[in-house]
Amino acid sequence: MNSPLGSAAAKLGLLGALYFSQGLPFGFFTQALPVMLRQQGLSLGTIGLTSLLAIPWALKFLWAPLVDRFGSARFGMRKSWIVPLQCASALILLILGISAENTPLRVLLLAVFSLNLVAATQDIATDGLAVDMLRPHERGFANGLQVAGYRVGMIVGGGALLILHDRLGSRGTFCIMAALTLLATLPILFAREQTRAAPPAPAAGGPVHFLRRPGAARLLALIVAYKAGDAFAGGMLRPFLVDAGLSLEDIGWLLGTVGFLAGLLGALCGGALINRLGRKPSLIAFGLLQALTVASYAYLALGTPGRPALYTLCAAEHFAGGMATAALFTCMMDWSSEDASATDYTVQASAVVIATGAAAALAGFSAQALGYPVHFSLGGVLALGALWLVHRYFPTAGGVAKLRDSRGKAALCA
Repeated sequence: MNSPLGSAAAKLGLLGALYFSQGLPFGFFTQALPVMLRQQGLSLGTIGLTSLLAIPWALKFLWAPLVDRFGSARFGMRKSWIVPLQCASALILLILGISAENTPLRVLLLAVFSLNLVAATQDIATDGLAVDMLRPHERGFANGLQVAGYRVGMIVGGGALLILHDRLGSRGTFCIMAALTLLATLPILFAREQTRAAPPAPAAGGPVHFLRRPGAARLLALIVAYKAGDAFAGGMLRPFLVDAGLSLEDIGWLLGTVGFLAGLLGALCGGALINRLGRKPSLIAFGLLQALTVASYAYLALGTPGRPALYTLCAAEHFAGGMATAALFTCMMDWSSEDASATDYTVQASAVVIATGAAAALAGFSAQALGYPVHFSLGGVLALGALWLVHRYFPTAGGVAKLRDSRGKAALCA
């Protein structure tokens, strides 16, 4: 019998499982792929451009209105998208596992693109489900859990499985990821989604629905800038570690386990503090920590960094990044309307992905031309500059009411 999504524990467990299944393959490919390409002698610029395989995450706003508009009310408007997409992701991973030993690099890259397309569409429905079912006071911690669940997936996929990859082989690694994806589908499969009718066509009329609202352009500028500096610096962190002499297993422990565990704790800590500090102060405080830790990589890049320094800074940077991401995602939920929640949230999320993807794609050229110390310093300056936009453009409660809903129903954003 299906269980209702009424209790906070049921909501958080379901969302955590879905975001975990998104982070699982993404963690493996973002950790392993840059390292493997660097070991094969590819240039930093080429490695940076592989981030464009995540372009479905940037363009998902184009088909978000379809997810808002269509679905089975009987099975669940969001659930009828999420369950098939989860199965599709598991199938792609299983096919990779079966053919792992003979998979050419171009086929692997196509599979990464396909997984990104499936996961991005699943994310639209999952974000819409989260906005629909979470109350304003639940959003801070829930978004901390969202980031944490995603990072747990990345810890397993980008840390544990990367460390065990030499022992398991590609076939075992992909088959385990497929099985874990199916396991993470069980909570939504057996849950009873709250009845939600499809919105009228004008409400689900695409990204214009969000962009026409008062103050939307300024919010997008804020959103675009907030994580761009972090992505610009972080885009060259893995090649930097390879050039510093670390092995694939070393990087798996450093970033895929220690770093993502710190990010998980940061997301939970940030999510717990958001309601207490307020939305705007949280964005500024957590963003400042993010900028300082990103810029600190420049100091390590001046010499040959030791293991203790790398582990300490990596943990601090991921902790700060988790806090900042949780705060930003909470505000993005607040800024989504009630009649097109998936579309509005997706427009904002796509802006984040476009900004971070573009920053990561340019990172290789910057590091190659300027060197690692200047590159990391520039990333810190960009992250710090974004805080001015937060101070300048963060909307008042009245501005949020106009943005979210023509009826003036706003979340607490003071």
